[in-house]
Amino acid sequence: MPAAPLLPDRTSDVAVLLAAGAGTRLGRGPKALLPHRGRPLVEHVTAALLAGGCDAVVVVLGAGAERVRAAASLDGPGVRVVLNPGWATGMASSLRAGVAAALEPRDGVPLARLVVAHVDQPGVTPDDVARLLAAHRPGRVTASRWADAPDRDRPRWSHPLVLDAALAAPAAASAVGDAGARAFLRAHADLIDVVTHPGDGRDVDTEADLDLLA
Repeated sequence: MPAAPLLPDRTSDVAVLLAAGAGTRLGRGPKALLPHRGRPLVEHVTAALLAGGCDAVVVVLGAGAERVRAAASLDGPGVRVVLNPGWATGMASSLRAGVAAALEPRDGVPLARLVVAHVDQPGVTPDDVARLLAAHRPGRVTASRWADAPDRDRPRWSHPLVLDAALAAPAAASAVGDAGARAFLRAHADLIDVVTHPGDGRDVDTEADLDLLA
């Protein structure tokens, strides 16, 4: 009988934080630089992902990248910045850039789970991230649902979400334009488990959403 394959002693959970957009709809520059609780939003969300249990965060920047890097503290342990020169083509290119970086072993430690998060969700807390990781099952996707989102706006699943490492590359490869991994998730809806969080999980998209930054 052949010997069983050796499994790695350690694996890692890495988050890809999509923060490359120009914030055109909001009209206040890159959302990564929006102020929230005394610091740029990208810094706040990065800290929440790390505090929630991610071993590392890959921050994907694009629009205004140099300004973001100058204003935000993104040089701490576990944080890697990736520049996406094709950010204007949509979220898909940022997802691919982030996933490619996340799949590179860190200190020889392979990826186990990939968390995908958006920079414009200031309400995401470390507890939300920890809840997703705790609920995740191998080979599957664990997505968020927000308890207080209005029924008319509440999708079946939302971000942040967790992908098994084996699903990360196919999800990124399927991404087109500004839709991210939506097509992949729809095609594999049978793999999705949902975790419900308190709050409404709103994105900062318009002036009406700026109360989220208070």
